[in-house]
Amino acid sequence: MPNKNTFSIRPIANLIKEEINDGLWIDPFSNGVRVAKHSVINDLNPDIEADYHLDALDFLKQFDAESVDGVLYDPPYSLRQVVECYKGFGKEVTQETTQSSWRSRHIDEIARILKPCGKVMCFGWNSSGVGKTRGMKLERILLVAHGGSKNDTICTVERKITDLRFGVNIT
Repeated sequence: MPNKNTFSIRPIANLIKEEINDGLWIDPFSNGVRVAKHSVINDLNPDIEADYHLDALDFLKQFDAESVDGVLYDPPYSLRQVVECYKGFGKEVTQETTQSSWRSRHIDEIARILKPCGKVMCFGWNSSGVGKTRGMKLERILLVAHGGSKNDTICTVERKITDLRFGVNIT
């Protein structure tokens, strides 16, 4: 069954265990869950135990270029969920937070802060991930069917194959 705690869904938990390494992992939408040994987690909700309680974009922007080994990206899956999330924590809902560019700004930052050969795991209702145009190579897709009228959860694992310092692929 679907669960707001994505990482507690057994096949997803197994995928994460298989893919996470000992490097620094960050999670801009942690929901208080710390799955990596060395991690920095963020959640908008101030009542959830996390290292930061920032807007996800502000959280991502504080990391230096190519400084993170891995990113878990499990945002609200629809623009409606984004609006509900922001309103639920007293944040202003603006035109910026209700457009698809909201997600694009996040993944631009993820591509910027991820080290060469670093991994990003994305969760949602599509398999777009961070993408080839941002220097990533898709390595795995996990489709978790929840049955009935419930949307499937789609998980992607990508590896950064472009070194920003030299502008070359490192595969």
